[in-house]
Amino acid sequence: MRRLREDGAVEVGGGRTILQQTGDAAECLVAGLLMARGWSVLARNVHLGRSELDIIATDPGPPGRLVVVEVRWRRSRSFGGAEESFDGRKQTHIRAAIGRLLERGRLPDGSPLPHLPLAVDLAVVEPGPGGRPRARLYRNVLGE
Repeated sequence: MRRLREDGAVEVGGGRTILQQTGDAAECLVAGLLMARGWSVLARNVHLGRSELDIIATDPGPPGRLVVVEVRWRRSRSFGGAEESFDGRKQTHIRAAIGRLLERGRLPDGSPLPHLPLAVDLAVVEPGPGGRPRARLYRNVLGE
């Protein structure tokens, strides 16, 4: 069932808009690619206050890292690339959410955070040749 919300978004079954469902699919694609590279995905869609962390994973390295992966999806580059949407405002929200995560010291399932250096990577998902999605991973985008 589809329903038009007051803000103009279209909800598709379960209250998720088409854009949200597409974003979910992009996150699934990225999580699968990370696991294929030997990463362990520890949590997805972690809500911390008003912010959300898309993927929390461990990169076996070397060196091993605890990584927050921000997934950005764009249907086209008409209004700028997905990389450009990772602006200062978004980075501030990510930093705040990471601060809350570190204060908590635990993942949503209650397990402790791994004691590894922390990094933020950016995964960009866009249509590739033939319309099939392709993903690029930018490592350590906050440089901290």
